[in-house]
Amino acid sequence: MKVLAINSSPRMDKGNTDLILQPFLDGMREAGAEVDLFYTRNLTINPCIGCFHCWLEKPGECCQDDDLKMLFPKFKEADIQVWATPLYVDGMTGPMKNLLDRIIPLAEPFIVLRDGHCRHPARSGKKDIKVVLVSNCGFWEMDNFDPLIAHIKAYCKNLDGKFAGALLRPHGEAMRPMMEMGLPISDIFEAAKEAGRQLTADGKMKPETLGTVSRELVPMDMWIEMANGYMRDTLERVEGSS
Repeated sequence: MKVLAINSSPRMDKGNTDLILQPFLDGMREAGAEVDLFYTRNLTINPCIGCFHCWLEKPGECCQDDDLKMLFPKFKEADIQVWATPLYVDGMTGPMKNLLDRIIPLAEPFIVLRDGHCRHPARSGKKDIKVVLVSNCGFWEMDNFDPLIAHIKAYCKNLDGKFAGALLRPHGEAMRPMMEMGLPISDIFEAAKEAGRQLTADGKMKPETLGTVSRELVPMDMWIEMANGYMRDTLERVEGSS
């Protein structure tokens, strides 16, 4: 089983999204998956220019010479796609959307009806590709992820793939301070790893496992007080040093 993981956090392996992504991928590897992980910050991916060269001039080939050429074969081979992004303005980061816009060479230009809806068929003809979302949010509530989940589910329908679930971490900025204080949150990372094992071995992740990944870290009022206090202290230090 081949897995292609994309992390669009600008903080890459130092970000809170990666705290959940890495144990998830470790669990997949332990269950026998072959995993390729890429950070968009390390990739050169230009915006789509809407020329349809990949559909009408050289089918399946983008006219732009950048890192997508390296990624296209990996997309074609992957049984599971993992899209990891912090929540930016109710959605994915710009680099991730940019990458999604550029993978239309993987689709045919023709229109077919699938489940009564207009779609493009996949060029590879590969079926049942599973798609997983991994995301981190600074806000406390889970429903902040709803627009992003809706987008990824729509992508799955266009891909003719299957949305396999999401590892979501609300008020994720609390994780590193809690780790530094030695507070007990290791169950979250253990659950992320278990979700990776489950998906690879069983083809699905248990709701209770995903629930542990998203569990409350601190009460809402405490989180708001902590976050605002950190921002006030930081601003005071900056003003004091200027």
